[in-house]
Amino acid sequence: MRLMPYSPDLLFKTLADPTRRAIFERLCRDGEQTVGALTSRAGVSQPAVSKHLGVLKQAGLVCDRHEGRQTHYSAQPSALSPLIDWTSRMGGFWESRFDDLEDLLKRMDQ
Repeated sequence: MRLMPYSPDLLFKTLADPTRRAIFERLCRDGEQTVGALTSRAGVSQPAVSKHLGVLKQAGLVCDRHEGRQTHYSAQPSALSPLIDWTSRMGGFWESRFDDLEDLLKRMDQ
């Protein structure tokens, strides 16, 4: 199965890795960062950070900007839209199920 860019499957798979998730969260929180800056607090090697950034970029969660010999990465939070849509649909589904269960339990108590 080939995952389409920006699909919930690709986003879930990408963000399932705790190091990638931490890098994405840091970029969201702190803004644009170089690979060196991200490596200094990532707890993994620079090649590992670069690899994680490549996966995040492929999923549309980060974009890069080259300035001289350095590459600057920034988060693209809008790429989370498919996940937000999915969780909203699932939230509505479960809310409906819980309402049905509550109705059933009330009828059983009578």
